[in-house]
Amino acid sequence: MFSKSIATGSLTALIAAAALSCSAAQAQQRFAYNSAPQYAPTVQDDAAEDAQLDPRLRRQVVAYATNEAPGTIVIDTPHTFLYFVLGSGKAIRYGIGVGREGFTWSGVKQVARKAEWPDWVPPSEMIARQPYLPRFVAGGPGNPLGARAMYLGGTVYRIHGTNAPSTIGKQVSSGCIRLTNEDVTDLYERVQVGAKVVVLPQISPAQVAQAQSRQVSSYAATPESNAQRIWTSIR
Repeated sequence: MFSKSIATGSLTALIAAAALSCSAAQAQQRFAYNSAPQYAPTVQDDAAEDAQLDPRLRRQVVAYATNEAPGTIVIDTPHTFLYFVLGSGKAIRYGIGVGREGFTWSGVKQVARKAEWPDWVPPSEMIARQPYLPRFVAGGPGNPLGARAMYLGGTVYRIHGTNAPSTIGKQVSSGCIRLTNEDVTDLYERVQVGAKVVVLPQISPAQVAQAQSRQVSSYAATPESNAQRIWTSIR
């Protein structure tokens, strides 16, 4: 009887401990923005979600005609693709999420720095629009910057991962470029600090018509190179 009581008490204690552990973990994820994450993050858990992507958004080597040097990143905003130029007419193409309406931008920048499992400090412009946002979120699976970030010099923008892979292929961000955690980790290993980043504009139908009137459509353009050629003709 005594042994049975001890066993029952032990089981109750274990259940209580598990419940406390779960509650603590949930509380840490929701509120402990100022403490370091207590885990060893990996990107393996993201692979299953990445596999559900539209096939056109999955990472793949494609033919890509460009004059940009190997190691350059070209972001095709209209088609939600990022190209890492390999040279010899090839590039690695990644599906991305881009800025929502009113938050797209274009230009030429450089990768100023890189970070693994970066902390997130929302810029003041974002806080002004969304004052309910936390002022600091420690790096980890619950962080909107995901597994890796590449910071674009002279801007508040980043190329980064995401904890919401279903947003890839959509216009959803405040101007940052997002990839799945698996893809951003792959890209991170290839990109050097100082790498050139070319962000193509979100082209309006009127701009497309104007560009076509300049014989841009006479090129044997593919969807992945057409935006770049139109950008060249209108900038």
